[in-house]
Amino acid sequence: MTLTSSINTRPYTLGSMNTGEPCCEPIAHLQVQNLSLAYGQKTVLDGVSLDIYKGCITALIGPSGCGKTSFLSALNRLTDLSASTRVRGSVLFDGEDLLSDKVDVLTLRRRIGMIFQKPNPFPLSIRRNLDLPLKEHGVNDRKIRAQKIETALRDVGLWDEVADRLDSSALALSGGQQQRLCIARALVLEPEILLMDEPCSALDPISSAVVEALIIRLRGQYTVVIVTHNLAQARRVANYAAFFWMKERVGKLIEFGQCQNLFEKPNHQLTAAYISGTQG
Repeated sequence: MTLTSSINTRPYTLGSMNTGEPCCEPIAHLQVQNLSLAYGQKTVLDGVSLDIYKGCITALIGPSGCGKTSFLSALNRLTDLSASTRVRGSVLFDGEDLLSDKVDVLTLRRRIGMIFQKPNPFPLSIRRNLDLPLKEHGVNDRKIRAQKIETALRDVGLWDEVADRLDSSALALSGGQQQRLCIARALVLEPEILLMDEPCSALDPISSAVVEALIIRLRGQYTVVIVTHNLAQARRVANYAAFFWMKERVGKLIEFGQCQNLFEKPNHQLTAAYISGTQG
């Protein structure tokens, strides 16, 4: 099975939804079924099943070490980078199992982008951070690339800050600017899904607020899955929330549902204890 790769030559715009209410008539973009993951002989995640809904933000919450980042990494096959990793179960992406050996992983990672905890711009100019992936994915027209670069930088609120220094090193940007550049680098390839692993945790409060506002603006245009230890942030940005916990030293999904319901009327006592601060 080959996932189709194409990059639209038209500009794109971010979604304008600004509410954490659940999506109307949610459609499953990813269907995770009985997913288990092990590094060597150590099982870190077991039996996870949930749907990730199209155009919505899903927050993964729970204490450190309960498998949230491992779960996120399985969704675009970053787990393949470790030879000792074993993944079982299935993850249906628009009905096709992205864990299949027949999947074109490069194409998959364009369609499902990843933003890491620590900003990781390439040690190149601001422009080349966005130009390089476009070239790698077959956008050969320089004018189209320039248009897409400007659009992506505008969408993350960076254009006015860097337009006069696009050929300067990306490493000279502040931490918050670097993280927004990394988000722009993902957006310029026009993904369908964005995975975010604690994207604000390495930032100061002001930069964190800017990135969080950007994440909210992504809702409706992109499907977003975000790992966060900031419960207040999860409540602010997410439509849905998944609570993970360690049971017998293995990560388990304890509860999944609409974010507001999970925080205000949790069905599981562990969820209630974690949210109230009495556990974790």
